[in-house]
Amino acid sequence: MALLPFRQSKSKRFERLVQPHLKAMYAFAYRLTGRQHDAEDLVQDVVVKLYSKLDELETIDQLRPWLNRVLYRQFVDSIRKRPAGREVNASVMDDTESATSYLDTLPSDSADPISGLTEASNNVALTKALNQLTPDQRTLILLHDVDDWRQDDIAEVLEVAVGTIKSRLHRTRAALRKFLQAELEPFEGGQRELQ
Repeated sequence: MALLPFRQSKSKRFERLVQPHLKAMYAFAYRLTGRQHDAEDLVQDVVVKLYSKLDELETIDQLRPWLNRVLYRQFVDSIRKRPAGREVNASVMDDTESATSYLDTLPSDSADPISGLTEASNNVALTKALNQLTPDQRTLILLHDVDDWRQDDIAEVLEVAVGTIKSRLHRTRAALRKFLQAELEPFEGGQRELQ
């Protein structure tokens, strides 16, 4: 069967569909794995699996949420295949050092050194508070509040109801608020202990 002159090759059609979403897929994979190499491997595994499903890809209206759902399933499957006892990081905030360096990459709009110190102190407190959350809570709060994912998109990727995402976000924010209060206001009644 000869290809019609106006019909793109399979690889060109696949690239046209998937290429615009690769950066977002990598960002999501990095949030899930917490490591550059693992995120790259995860995205590559998904892309390789999807290449043979080009006809199905071309029929999907909202490709980004669908790709994220496939990526999330691939991540869950890879966790299940790992030996028991091996810890899996579910976000970029897997330890204080990498979390602090991530927070340091955010632009600062403070002009004076005192504001800079206060902001740095708050970043450290936020990092510690985020690290006290479960990996699932941390990932949820980062996807929604940092990466600006809509609740509908998160619900679709995790395959749960939007109401479930709303209640999880509420509980996660309450836990984060509690951790932040403990970190920023460690002494009751304004009395500081002498060291």
